[in-house]
Amino acid sequence: MNLSDEQVLAMAPDESSRKSGKDLANPAKWVSKGVSEIALWGECQGSGSKPYQTQIDTGNMAFKCSCPSRKFPCKHGLGLLLLYARQRASFPEEAPPAWVSEWLAKRAEKEEKKATTAAAPDKQADSAAAQAKRQQARMQKVSDGTHELLRWMKDLVRNGIMDMPEKDPSFFENMIRRMVDAQAPGLAAMMRELADISYFHDGWQSIFINQLTRIYLVIQGYQHLDQLPSGLQQDIRSLTGFPVSQEELKEQTGITDTWQVLGKQTTEEDRLVVERYWLYGVNTQRRALILQFFVRGQSTLANTLTPGSSIQAELVYYPSAAPLRALIKQQMTVPANHSFTGQANWQEVVAAQTETSSVLPVYNDQVYTIAHLTPVWHQEQWWLQDNQQQLMPVKKTFQHIWKLLALSGGEPLHMAVTGKETQYEPIGVWHEQEYKIL
Repeated sequence: MNLSDEQVLAMAPDESSRKSGKDLANPAKWVSKGVSEIALWGECQGSGSKPYQTQIDTGNMAFKCSCPSRKFPCKHGLGLLLLYARQRASFPEEAPPAWVSEWLAKRAEKEEKKATTAAAPDKQADSAAAQAKRQQARMQKVSDGTHELLRWMKDLVRNGIMDMPEKDPSFFENMIRRMVDAQAPGLAAMMRELADISYFHDGWQSIFINQLTRIYLVIQGYQHLDQLPSGLQQDIRSLTGFPVSQEELKEQTGITDTWQVLGKQTTEEDRLVVERYWLYGVNTQRRALILQFFVRGQSTLANTLTPGSSIQAELVYYPSAAPLRALIKQQMTVPANHSFTGQANWQEVVAAQTETSSVLPVYNDQVYTIAHLTPVWHQEQWWLQDNQQQLMPVKKTFQHIWKLLALSGGEPLHMAVTGKETQYEPIGVWHEQEYKIL
C-alpha cells in the first residue's frame, strides 16, 4: 500500500471525520499497531478504560473498529491509515493478533458462503410463469403511471413555467409519490431532481426545461419500448427504475485491465448514500462508473476503492447503448499507474458526446481525461481553457477551485473531469508526473 494523505482522506464520510482522522494520525494516540501482508491494525486509547481495536483489510480496503461510531470508515480507521501512510516504518511487520485474524477469517468465510449461495440453485425460486406474470403486472403499472405523468407535464407546459418559484412543494411531491406507487422509482428520482432545481439564480428556466425534456424522452421511450434497439431498451428500463440482476452480470465475461481510480463523488438523500467511482482503463482506454448504495451507518460495502490508486480488475458493463456503468467482478490492488491518455481538447469531448447522444439521447454525467486545461476567471465565473483557447464552465458547486489553482499556478494541466454538455467538475490532475485527486 502506497497511499497519500489525499487518498486516505478521500475515504472520509464527512468533513468532521476527516478532521478527527488527522488528529488521530499521531503515534502517541496508539497503544499498539502492526501490519502484515493482508492487514493493518492498531489499538487507540479513547475515553474508556479499554482502547478501541481498529483493523483494516488492506486487500479489499475494508474497515472495522470497536468504537460506537456508525460512520464508515470511522475516525480511528482514517487515523490509523493516515499514520501508516506517513510513518510506515513505525509499524512492525508481524502476524496479526487473534482479534484481527478472527475478523479476517470471518470475512473470508462470508465471501465463500456468498459465492456458494450464488452458485447453488434456488429451491425457493418461483416458476418462470409466476415471474413473468409479476413482471407483466409491474410493466402495466409503470405504463399507467407514465401516461398520468405525461398528462401532468403537458398541463404544466400549457400553463407556462414562470410561476414555478411560487409553487408549493406538494405540486411536485404528489407526482413523485405517484411514480413510487407506479413502481417507477427512476422517474420518481428524475422528478425529484426537477423539484430540487434552484429558482434563485439566472438561467433556471433552461435547466428546468432540460430536465423536463429528459423525463419526456424517457416516457416516450418506455411507451415505445419494443420499437427501440436492444441496448437503448435496457437504458430506458434502467432510467424508469427496473433493476438489472448483478448475479447474471457476474456470469458474463468482463474486460480485464489496469484501471485508474480517477475520483469519487458522494451524495446523500434521506440517509441513502450514493458513491460514484470513476475509472479509466490504461490499456483499453475504456471509461467506467462504479455505483454503490448504502444506508448511512452501514458497516460494509461491496468494494472500497481508493481515489488516485490503480486496480487490476475484471469489469462487466451493464447493458446499454453507450455502456458506462459497470460492476467489479474481481480485483486486486496494484502499484498506482500515473500515465495519461485522453482527449486533446474540448472539441474532441464535444465530438465524443455527440456520438453518445446519437445512440443514447438521455445520458448522464460522463468522465473525460483532457490534456492541457487551464483554470481561468472570466465573466464572473471559473472556466477551463484548452490549448485552442476554447472554454467550458466549471460547475458553480465545485468546492476545490483553490486547490486546483495552487497545483496549476496558471499553467495548463492534464485533467480528469466529470459532467456533460456545458457543466464540468474537475476531479483530479496530472502534476509533476503524478495523478493527484481534488
